[in-house]
Amino acid sequence: MNLRLLPGAFVALLMTTSVGAMQDHDGDHQITDAEALGVVTFQPACDGVSANAFDRGLALKHHMMYEQARDAFRALAEDDPDCAMAHWGVAATWFQPLWPGRPDQDVLDAGRQAIERAREAEPKDAREIALIDAVGAFFQDDTGLGYRGRMNAWADGMAAAYAAHPDDLDIAALYGLSRLALAMAADGETRDHLHDEAEAVLQQVWQQENAHPGAVHYAIHATDVDGRAGNALPMVESYSAIAPNVPHALHMPSHIYVRLGDWDEVIAWNRRSADVALEHEVNGAVSFHYIHAMDYLVYGYLQRGQFEKAESAYREAMKVERHQPGFAAAYHAAAMPARLAVEQREWNVARDLMIRSPDYLPWAQSYWPEGITWYGRGLGAIHTDDRALAEEAEKRLATLRDLARDEGEDRFATYIEVDRLLLAGWIEHAAGNMERAVTLMEEAAELEGTVEKDPVSPGALYPPYEALGDLLLALARPDEALQAYQASDAIWPARYNTLAGMELARGQIGGR
Repeated sequence: MNLRLLPGAFVALLMTTSVGAMQDHDGDHQITDAEALGVVTFQPACDGVSANAFDRGLALKHHMMYEQARDAFRALAEDDPDCAMAHWGVAATWFQPLWPGRPDQDVLDAGRQAIERAREAEPKDAREIALIDAVGAFFQDDTGLGYRGRMNAWADGMAAAYAAHPDDLDIAALYGLSRLALAMAADGETRDHLHDEAEAVLQQVWQQENAHPGAVHYAIHATDVDGRAGNALPMVESYSAIAPNVPHALHMPSHIYVRLGDWDEVIAWNRRSADVALEHEVNGAVSFHYIHAMDYLVYGYLQRGQFEKAESAYREAMKVERHQPGFAAAYHAAAMPARLAVEQREWNVARDLMIRSPDYLPWAQSYWPEGITWYGRGLGAIHTDDRALAEEAEKRLATLRDLARDEGEDRFATYIEVDRLLLAGWIEHAAGNMERAVTLMEEAAELEGTVEKDPVSPGALYPPYEALGDLLLALARPDEALQAYQASDAIWPARYNTLAGMELARGQIGGR
């Protein structure tokens, strides 16, 4: 394949002239055209002003600033209802392929209506028809399709679009994104192949246009995978130059630095991201990009052993009156206090973690985030001799695992089950069943290897091999403990407690 820039107007969205702010009819957040977004050159078959406005919205979408992109597409659809791709853009922002949220019926209806309007505009451009058909496949009126079925249908549509238009940079970038979406539900060789394909396609887009926001953004996601992080380093530093005022762009490099254990970079990027995101409002709430960055920031401080700074960052995040509701906000609201307690081994604090807090977040659909709190509570309980609470936590984790699996969320169910097995191992240890405890933790470690880290998370609350190392140290088996810590470090490098465990194990080995 030989990707090339399409002919037509060259739309460089770097410090473009402001034509005013665009605002959602039901929100109060604003993004002005004075922001740098990168280079997008799709140029749909609309008049020149509309085509440029579309490319701006598409750039925002490539940055996964979905709310802001929807604002831009809605404004364009109102100004130029015959621009079919404006309506496509509205629909395409109603689902987020790599994010953990799931569209409800109202969102499915809204997306379907937008696609109908796109088709009513009678697009003649084959590229546009292909993209409209792909997103239309996601929103098809089939109540039995389920989220994964819809995602597969969109990915099939993107494969068809890419096969017909392999030289279009935006179609290629979105095709790469679709491979990553499929990889999230795949395993083994299939998952590896999908990441290989996504990396190759996105690398080619970047080589043709190194300021393309989709190429850089999606390539970081493609390499936010065990063993691949180094592949994206040439792209990572360029992201802030492409979009210095887009919070998600300032956050994304930290996905790679987490994988590499470079905590200073994680801290620096997420501090910048959070500061910018704090200025973004969505329907009266602070954009979730803020709490997303703050959890990564807390994680980075913890791994540097800067516990007071981690606590301060959490307090800062919780001063926000209202975070944008959604699965991601629920995850981070649960994860940050649990991390602070568990990473510092403050078991009394962990035992008393608050369930489903703050209460305005969508906990009823957030099984994995709620599970994180129960896992933290269970660990705190078993380490403070409250076996009854620990067993209650394990049972709740089993229930949440089953609920996630019943919803078709097998990956979330696996994350919960890993935590349940680890908690069960500590419960068995407390009961004096040492070999059973080791077996359960080994099962947890093996199970963790069947899934990749979710992009919403900077890392595990308490990695299985690290927990196994702690258990083996407690059993006076330092040689095996050291091997477990080393296995953990290979997956989650340079974690504070993993490195500390290694030193303890080596000390015990040397002291014999």
